Amino acid sequence: MASDKPPAKGPAAEVETISRPLPNGYRQGVITAISVMLGFSLYFLRFWSLEAPGNWTWVSLWAAVPVVLSIACLCVALWRSVQVADDNEPVYRKTLKWFLSGIVLLLLGVFAVAIAYSGLFTSD
Repeated sequence: MASDKPPAKGPAAEVETISRPLPNGYRQGVITAISVMLGFSLYFLRFWSLEAPGNWTWVSLWAAVPVVLSIACLCVALWRSVQVADDNEPVYRKTLKWFLSGIVLLLLGVFAVAIAYSGLFTSD
């Protein structure tokens, strides 16, 4: 008679059965890492879109898409990382997946921007 409540079903059951708190410092470290990457992404997009010489082309617009998606993923990861529920390991792992997605999209975007800026696909 440890508990009179019926067992939980769905995602709540997973959190209850595998609910382990994170070691000290993990959340602070990932919040710092997400903030640094988000700051770099925003600064890079601002510089490339507003300060770099040249005109916008269809190639440069397509190159900006992964950078913008990266910023969105990093914002979601930052929002998730400051939630109280992120102290549980399964929720934390999902936050890290959002963070990794943001990093991969940022790298793809920077590579695409470099190709677009080089003028490789322009007909000039």
